[in-house]
Amino acid sequence: QVQLVESGGGSVQPGGSLRLSCVAPTAVVGYSYMRSCMGWFRQIPGKEREWVASISSLGGFTSYADSVKGRFTISRDNANGTLYLQMTDLKPDDTAMYYCASSGGEAFPQATLTCPATLRVGYWGQGTQVSVSL
Repeated sequence: QVQLVESGGGSVQPGGSLRLSCVAPTAVVGYSYMRSCMGWFRQIPGKEREWVASISSLGGFTSYADSVKGRFTISRDNANGTLYLQMTDLKPDDTAMYYCASSGGEAFPQATLTCPATLRVGYWGQGTQVSVSL
């Protein structure tokens, strides 16, 4: 079973920074982290899950939502099966539950990643809360 485990969320003041991590399995039959497009989404109660950033399997392609471009950086460590999201200059509007996502199947809620091919999200993490306030 593919389980993505996020960590690193917390409460910070505006202008602060956080680094989210997502650990993916490296020994599950039928799943390959190293071949998967990965990404981050976020969601606040009552709204749809919003795409934040994507990264291709080898890390050579990245893309960002306009709302986070220049402030967030997505990266991955394929040797250790870990995905990161470095968040700087955080704003109150960044407050949300952040979810790690991987291509490779058909998960719900439905969403897509761009790597640069458009791929359906196959697996979701359980989420980590980020809160930005004074």
